[in-house]
Amino acid sequence: MSNLSSRADANLERQHCYISIVLALAALPLWSELTHAQRGLAGPVYGRNIEAVVPGAEDLLSKLEDMGWLLRGQTTLTVQARPAFRARGTAREEEFPSQGEITSTQSADLVLGRRLWNNAELIAVPSLARGFGLSDSRGIGAGLNGEAFHGGSATASVALTRLFLRQTFNLSYDAFGQDDDPMRFAGPLALQRVTLTLGKFAVWDIFDNNRYAHDARTQFLSWALVGTGAFDYAGDAAGFTNGVALEWENGVWAIRSGLFQVAREVGGESLDPRVTRAWQGLLQFDRSWWWGRYRGVARLLVGASRTSSTRWNDLTAALRGPAERTEQGRGWRTKTMLTANMEQAVNDSLGVFLRLGWNDGQAQNWMFTDMDWSVSAGLAVNGWTWERWEDTLGIGFNVGGLSGPHRRYREEGGGSFVVAREGGLRYAPEAVLETYYDAEVASGLHAAVSLQLVLNPGYNADRGPISAIAFRLRAAF
Repeated sequence: MSNLSSRADANLERQHCYISIVLALAALPLWSELTHAQRGLAGPVYGRNIEAVVPGAEDLLSKLEDMGWLLRGQTTLTVQARPAFRARGTAREEEFPSQGEITSTQSADLVLGRRLWNNAELIAVPSLARGFGLSDSRGIGAGLNGEAFHGGSATASVALTRLFLRQTFNLSYDAFGQDDDPMRFAGPLALQRVTLTLGKFAVWDIFDNNRYAHDARTQFLSWALVGTGAFDYAGDAAGFTNGVALEWENGVWAIRSGLFQVAREVGGESLDPRVTRAWQGLLQFDRSWWWGRYRGVARLLVGASRTSSTRWNDLTAALRGPAERTEQGRGWRTKTMLTANMEQAVNDSLGVFLRLGWNDGQAQNWMFTDMDWSVSAGLAVNGWTWERWEDTLGIGFNVGGLSGPHRRYREEGGGSFVVAREGGLRYAPEAVLETYYDAEVASGLHAAVSLQLVLNPGYNADRGPISAIAFRLRAAF
């Protein structure tokens, strides 16, 4: 009888798991509609901390994980300001005025997880966001605050930013695998494994990762230092999308692939439901190595996005003729993209990174930012050198530019969802230099200051340079 009872309980638990999955995935379209107000650029939800903000909480969280429940979270406040700058020539000031300004953003996330069956996890992340970027995050291709993306909200908005199922298949009989994903249960992982992720999440949760430059809440703020500026990542106005990703890894090599929904309109809040015609496909190859005791990783990411977009040449022609010609040039087009991404630990405290990005530059940039080629690099220094064990000093830069057709459109006075209509543009590549210092104030509590300098903002040599300073306060558990 006990065996029958155990079998019945197992069947009941399995049925509950199936019901949870069906309800969660069925709710994705509804949640997509409810999350339009969420504006923070998608990124990791929390950074690793030695202890929780509340003493003793780590033991409680660990016990919850043993019981099959995951609870983690973070909150970040960023205040950013810039002084006035020079605007020469005939450049307009529609969306990035030369007067000084100050803005702030705030975000809070909870990671809620439930183990379903062997190596299966259901993860939900409710989030709160408030605030705006400088000039509403417009006018600069590289962006200045990864916590403020397209648009903003003067009042706090709550949304379910992630809701996905993850299944891991072990291919080796060991427990040597590692994964620092904060939205994953701690525990043994096989060194060689396959991971399937299905639902709503951010492309950056899986692709284009970099140990030294991938999180605006703990590292660089600039969009083009968090990810590759020239890569048009799939996502809505908040940076999230619905899709599926399949990963294989063995500790040295990794292959990651994904298929995602794209935005319906350029920079749009809603995702395109025509998934057979509008999509983004990604394929990434990773190679890890050890230089003595120090690890390095190289990643090659290739992608293609199919959207109902317009060629830059057609948009340029429309500027010289009737406005209705813009819509006449719209059609289904595929944008190809490429990124090379490298990180290398040099010693116990110093690490360096490099990203090279490119897209074909023939049609509109649709979802991330206005950039057709990009080069970014930098370094991060851990505070061990000066006995501040959890502090980090980072220095990085990005140089980005436009393709020939895109450049001619700008020079004719055209604008888009990120870089404003300028008029009389004198083109030059845009460069962003950023340095930050992130300091541990208490266990689980960090404060940071960031300094940024932008040359040729919006690819206009007649504007700037622009400087900005930001203060960031963050708590996580």
